[in-house]
Order: sequence, then C-alpha cells, then structure tokens
Amino acid sequence: MASRRFALGSLALAVLVVLAGCSAGLGEEEGRIAPPTDHQDGDPDSDIVGWEGGYWYDDPVVVNANDGYNESERAALVNRTMARVEQIRGLEFEESVPVDVISREQYRANRSGGGTNPTFQAWNDQVWEGLFIVPESTGSSESFDQTLGESVLGYYSPGEDAIVIVSDSPTPQISNATLAHELVHALQDQQFGFSTPDTQDRQLADDSVVEGEANFVESVYTDRCGDVWSCQPRPESGSGGAGGGGVNRGLLLTILTPYTAGQEFVESVYDDRGWTGVSDLHGDEPESTEQVIHPDRYPDERPVNVTVADRSSAAWDRFDHDPVGDTVGEASIYAMFVDNGVVSTDDIYSYESDPSEGWAGDALVPYTDGDENDSEGAYVWKTRWDTERDAREFASAYRDLLREHDARSEESGVFVVPEDDPYGDAFRVVRNGHTVRVVNAPTVDDLDAVHDPA
Repeated sequence: MASRRFALGSLALAVLVVLAGCSAGLGEEEGRIAPPTDHQDGDPDSDIVGWEGGYWYDDPVVVNANDGYNESERAALVNRTMARVEQIRGLEFEESVPVDVISREQYRANRSGGGTNPTFQAWNDQVWEGLFIVPESTGSSESFDQTLGESVLGYYSPGEDAIVIVSDSPTPQISNATLAHELVHALQDQQFGFSTPDTQDRQLADDSVVEGEANFVESVYTDRCGDVWSCQPRPESGSGGAGGGGVNRGLLLTILTPYTAGQEFVESVYDDRGWTGVSDLHGDEPESTEQVIHPDRYPDERPVNVTVADRSSAAWDRFDHDPVGDTVGEASIYAMFVDNGVVSTDDIYSYESDPSEGWAGDALVPYTDGDENDSEGAYVWKTRWDTERDAREFASAYRDLLREHDARSEESGVFVVPEDDPYGDAFRVVRNGHTVRVVNAPTVDDLDAVHDPA
C-alpha cells in the first residue's frame, strides 16, 4: 500500500503508505483514460506536464537493476516516473522528490522505535479491543508494527517531502507501481496539502481520497506498461512482504479500506466529473466511510453526531486523551464482523454487509480505573442506525460475535466472555429504537459502575 499516515483509532503516523496487494486493475481497454499524446522532440522551453528532469513520459531509461540502482540510474527512473504521473494526472510537480530505498528489516526496525504516549496508547488499545480486532493483551501499537512491517511496500513522508521504498529483494530495487503510487502522494502534497481528521472513521474517509486516487493512477500506469510504455521488470520478492505471520487480518482489512473502497469511490467521481472532480475531492472529502463504501450517499448523507453521557461511578474515568471518544464507522464495523466470522462474503473487500450497512453514527468512549499498577480498561460504545431494522441487525450480529467468543448469557442483555479468551470481559448490549449501546467492563459487577443504565 501507499499511504501518508496510519492514523486509525487516532494512531497518527505522518506517512502515506503503499500496501502490498491493494491495487485493483483498471483495464486500459475500457478507454476511461485517454492514451498519451505526441509531444515535441527534445527538451521543452519550460517545465511542463509530462516532462521532468530531462525525461519525457515515453522516453527510455538505461539502467541495470541486477545490482540495484546507482544514483544516476535512480534519478533517471524517478524523473521519468514523475513525468508519467504528470501525464496521467494532468498536474505538474512543483519540485523534485527525493527517493530512498531500505530493506524490510530496516523498515521493521524503524517502526519498533517506540515513543508512543502511554495515555494515548491505553486509550487506543480500548478502541481496537472494542472492535474485537486487537486484544488488550497485545496492544494496538505492537499489532500495527507487526502488520505494517509485513505489508508496507513504500511510503511518502509529508514532513520530509521524501519517499522511501521498502525492498524485499536481496539487492534493493524499485517497483514501478510502488514508485508511481508514492509519487502521487508527493504530487497531492504539493498541489493540495493534507488534512488531519480527528476520528478513525474520518481518517479512513479522508485517506480514501488520497489512497484511492493514488491506486487509480497506479493502476493506469501499470496498465500502460508493456503495450504503451516500456517499464522496468517487477523486482523479485524476498523473504519479507505481505502475508507474514505477524499480520493482523482485521487490522489490515480496516487499513485497506482507502485502497480498495477508496479507489472505487474515486473512480466513481472520475467517471462522473473527470480529474477536475477528483481534484475537487481534496478539501471536500467524504465525511464517513459510509459515503466511501456507498458513493451515491456522497455528499448528502452526512453522519449524525453521537455522544455518550458519562454515567460512571467514582471508580471509573474517561481518558484525558479524548474524553468524548472515537468514531469507528461502517468500514471498521464491517472488518470487525468479517474478522470474527460473523459475516461471510465472497468479496472481502466490498466492505458491504447487512449488519454494518445502515450506519448513521457512533461514539466509542474508553474508560480506565486509574490503577497504575494493575489498570483495567472498559468502554461504552453507542451506535446510531438509519432504521430500527438496521439497529436490530447490528445488535443481533453483535450478540453472534460474542457467541463466537463462547459468551454465556448472565441475564437479559448481559453476556460474559470467558477469561481465557483474548476478549474475556462482561458486556451489556441494549437496543432502543435506532440506537444500540454496548457497555464493556472486566466483570458483571463493573458494568453499572462504568455506565449506569438508569
């Protein structure tokens, strides 16, 4: 994948990452993107679209990839790729973009440097535990490090205005697709800049424009390789790469939302209004993953604001990090149900299911008992749905999720997942009209202390 930032659950990392296996083919034969046009011979009088650093988009480059790229070969490859991205996108790079290549081992080492704020980390752990995607015992930071360490092919860092390619080859090499993808992020940064949404759902929706556009351009680029453009051979894979044992499937499925659903969303805008429409998305991003998954709901069907009243006892407090909680959204709810075997689908990247569709808004608020020596976590998750039927479907599927973890029913609406399960806790699930409220606590006795139902 390519991405600028993995900020899910507000795990804000200032990079745009390209992930392995996240690009859907476009098909040049569909005629949706006009083929390149002829250009003058030689260098233009000024820097124009389709020419960069002495190379037109269709110029050959002479490089020997067998022993990696030296400085001049890398510069030639980068300049021509910039020219090709310009030619597809119709926008001009304002400045050159440095590109470095590192091994996967080095990338993993860089990610494991630590430094996350402990209060934020504890808050974020509860968000991902609430989605039954990352157990509290594992920790979201560790799970992100392991999953991205296996999956990331490259990234663009806006803070440094630079690209880093992660190579699995014994001799570090550069993939055409990965380089093109990351250069799109550099172009976006130079032309539009990036925003920083404040919830998980808004981050995924915002990134769906950024990553969806980059995947779209990457797909056009790779479709032209061979028949229209000469391209460097795809680098050999090494021992690293996506699919390793450290990948958290539910987390990866969530992270992939902008690459898969996002690309389809951007393509739908392109089909309707061309590249002008895609450019307009920057600054007018979708407000939810619901709008990304269902493009016909953009921009009119806006999410509702959901709040959770604090009904906790003195023994439980909301985190100072964000006392109003997080909004996880339709895509993350879908990933939760798929990852836990509640939803089965032939197309895992459709992000559509009966129990996740009809989402109108949500708020997941983590709580702590404040004991530094043996801190316990809890949360209240309130979801709002378009219709009572949607709310019933979600509540029923959520109870099925608990049963997948061998939950036993203690009383009406109260369930207990055994302690030996990674998500072993007590849960209260209550539907009231269009609203479903889930309260989580370490024990049944703690449920009222975390959120008094009165």
